[in-house]
Amino acid sequence: MRSSVDTEVLARDSRAVPATDDPLWWRSAVIYQVYVRSFADGSGDGTGDLAGVRQRLPYLKGLGVDAIWFNPWYPSPMADGGYDVQDYRDIDPRFGTLEEAELLIQDALALGIRTIIDIVPNHISDQHPWFQAALAAGPGSPERERFWFHPGKGENGDEMPTNWVSSFQGDTWTRTTNPDGTPGEWYLHLFTPQQPDLNWNHPDVRREHEDILRFWLDRGVAGVRIDSAALPVKDPALPPLNGSSYAPGTHPHLDRDELHDIYRDWRRVLDEYDGTRVLVGEVWLDDAERFARYLRPDEMHTAFNFDFMTQPWSATALRGSIQRTLTEHEPMGAPATWVLSNHDVTRPVTRYGRSDSAFAFARKRFGTPTDLARGTARARAAAMLAAALPGSMYIYQGDELGLPEVELPRDVIEDPMHFRSGGVDPGRDGCRVPLPWAGTRAPYGFGPDPDVATWLPQPPDWADLTVDAQARDAASMLSLYRAALRIRRENPDLRDDRLHWLELGADVLAFRRGERTVSMTNLGPVPVPLPAHRRVQLASTPMSSLAGSGAALPPDSTVWLEV
Repeated sequence: MRSSVDTEVLARDSRAVPATDDPLWWRSAVIYQVYVRSFADGSGDGTGDLAGVRQRLPYLKGLGVDAIWFNPWYPSPMADGGYDVQDYRDIDPRFGTLEEAELLIQDALALGIRTIIDIVPNHISDQHPWFQAALAAGPGSPERERFWFHPGKGENGDEMPTNWVSSFQGDTWTRTTNPDGTPGEWYLHLFTPQQPDLNWNHPDVRREHEDILRFWLDRGVAGVRIDSAALPVKDPALPPLNGSSYAPGTHPHLDRDELHDIYRDWRRVLDEYDGTRVLVGEVWLDDAERFARYLRPDEMHTAFNFDFMTQPWSATALRGSIQRTLTEHEPMGAPATWVLSNHDVTRPVTRYGRSDSAFAFARKRFGTPTDLARGTARARAAAMLAAALPGSMYIYQGDELGLPEVELPRDVIEDPMHFRSGGVDPGRDGCRVPLPWAGTRAPYGFGPDPDVATWLPQPPDWADLTVDAQARDAASMLSLYRAALRIRRENPDLRDDRLHWLELGADVLAFRRGERTVSMTNLGPVPVPLPAHRRVQLASTPMSSLAGSGAALPPDSTVWLEV
């Protein structure tokens, strides 16, 4: 059943349907990230599902997005929020059925919205049939060769095979138990013990993933986001980490040269299909030259730009990141991507309101204070800044509503990052709290039954942040996003690849796009006079404050000018 808000959006903004036949759609696309458990509940059990997403497709159409990227929606024990996949050819029953996924892909496409799915090549669930078969088959079996089993070091094999460190902190090896109760071999997991790493030197692993790609491409998906794309290949010698830097491509388990053959094979699979199907990589690398290699013409189409997302609220830092990103991408002819947050990262409204407004996983702590008013102003300005940059833009669900990070009670947290930190890190669940759609109390229209609690608790003070409330407020974060994406779509300057920096002050980020559009962001403590212009197209601050001669842009604000 469609809500009145969705019906209103359909009627009001029919221009929000993007073209569906543009082979270069991905170069400037606005892509909306859906974390299914927390987007919308269609079944009434308090957990988001595909039925909920289908009901809310008109909302995404009205927002003006070109594609949806879904976090893993496959059957999973949920040891790591779905990134422990048990079966790539089905849908988790909590979310719906494979038939519903097929209908959702087609429903979205009918509205001009493409679908991008998540593939996790580094590991699978320990409940996956392959791993269960490996455990049953025992040491030396062909089934174990698909993974990284090792007898261990020391006289009795009691020592872990390597000193590698988990992405979630802690050890990267877990020891099995033999049928007779004695200690068995160890297996590698760069994440949780419930996520055994695959051996990408094995032909079965490569064939299986290419078959999985075809399975979903046959069902109409327009692209694949590759999780932890720089991790799957390991040095078969399993050398220890030596604490020093490595020659490019020689790290034991990060950014190894062999990865590129895998992604070239994937690209060939995608190129077999009509229309442009895209590969998007999650590539966390500091080395710009190594990062760019993933964007060669026969590999990935785009890769996430995490450098921009993690920068503090500083004109120098953000300009440096933007320039680095454009410079990295230029030799490959690939478009940049601009990301302010995702399902792993502290939400912008909270992050930008802190004294340390950068982001790093190692610094996440309970009780970190924030100024939400300042953070909201900066998040509005950052959204317009990102939307004005050349390339594609990703929006994590709820950022368009200005949702803050939620500090959850410890007894409801599920994220393994919290537990593997010894309880010091609050984890990532605070940005995964279910969205508020309408009403004055939880669950804020998340599902059809107002008495069913959501899988993670929503705060009691979100009534003003619901979609319904913000749709009726021209000054809301949602209204700003809708206006920015509409202008981005309609203004030919913002579809141009050119960016020319303007020097308007040390605390100002200003650049011209195309012939007549200037984006200006004031990151300093005092207002900055506007340059000569014909009109104000949009501002993150009240437009009335920018009228008249001598107008100045307030701190923590962005404006788009026609010059």
